[in-house]
Amino acid sequence: MAVSRQQTESASSIERGPRARTRRLMLETATRLMQSGATPSISEVAEAAEVSRATAYRYFPSQAALVHAVVDEALGPILDWHSDSPDARTRVSELLATAMPRIDEFEATFKAALKLSLDQWALRQAGTLGNEPQFTRGHRVDLLREATAPLAGTLSLQSRERLTQALSLAFGVEVLIVLKDIWGLTADRAQAVTQWAATALVDAAIRDTQHERSLLSQ
Repeated sequence: MAVSRQQTESASSIERGPRARTRRLMLETATRLMQSGATPSISEVAEAAEVSRATAYRYFPSQAALVHAVVDEALGPILDWHSDSPDARTRVSELLATAMPRIDEFEATFKAALKLSLDQWALRQAGTLGNEPQFTRGHRVDLLREATAPLAGTLSLQSRERLTQALSLAFGVEVLIVLKDIWGLTADRAQAVTQWAATALVDAAIRDTQHERSLLSQ
């Protein structure tokens, strides 16, 4: 079973008063722990927030649900991003300009979430994950599809999907792991490289389509 954003939103929408404050306390505590580099369990968050484990599990029935809620909080304005630009290059640039500084700000949180995803993968491969809900990651798919939407009339569905998949390699905390941790770039330089790579991918996809059409017209 995967934990969806809709599930976490529906859970939070019914909380009011003291319940809302308790949930907020747990989220803030979990965020603080994840920003310090940890991937906390429900019990660890409950202890740090000074609430009972039973109370903690009423709000977040699994570690995956908790981390998913923290990630959505960290994503913040990224999830609300929208562009009316008719130009795909502009949309992609705007999305990265919104997303990458925020991802850099909460880099530790996103790395902790990535660690949970990798840990679960290893347990699943070993057949020892059990009934623990799967932590899913997929916001970038919808965001990048919206960013490339202006190309719907220019690229074939297959070509546009391939471009969107390629752009996903230049979006997310994984980019910072490569450019900052491996290459030693500053955050600003990493974002500049990301913007350049994304623009190059869009231009390449358009050129490929134009070339194919040119060949067909000969």
